[in-house]
Amino acid sequence: MKKNIVLIGMPGCGKSAVGKELSAMLHMVLVDTDQMVEQADGRAIPEIFAREGERTFRDKETAAAKQAASMTGMIIATGGGMVLREENMRALGENGIVFFRDRDIADILGEDLTDRPLLSGDQRRIYDLYEQRIHLYRKYAHHTISNTNTAREAAECIAAIYERECKG
Repeated sequence: MKKNIVLIGMPGCGKSAVGKELSAMLHMVLVDTDQMVEQADGRAIPEIFAREGERTFRDKETAAAKQAASMTGMIIATGGGMVLREENMRALGENGIVFFRDRDIADILGEDLTDRPLLSGDQRRIYDLYEQRIHLYRKYAHHTISNTNTAREAAECIAAIYERECKG
């Protein structure tokens, strides 16, 4: 059974961009758990947050995590808060190699974060989230990818590790 590649990290760290690069390099399908939530619900994540709150979104995110984890040979880009529930990471880690893209917060702040409900409008919030979550990213990651400036560089590192672990 071919393992999944699971991408975790802060909102705006480039999980989706890295996933697209990996998909092209490894000829694997990319699934994005945030997109899965939006497709299943028929609404954008900011709207789910605004109307039903974070807890409802997290429940929907858990359903997406379990659905994605049931797939094989996929690249799974997760939302930044996926690590907040152990059941999500347990499911994703069963048939997946988990990679944490540890990107510098200053670089993340250079991205457009307006569609991210927990970050929009408050730069200090991203530092707070990082402090709250960094131990979880490190706990669940099988590998940490840092010191990569571009999504392509991060994808190349991940692809090399994945191919080594899955062939060895």
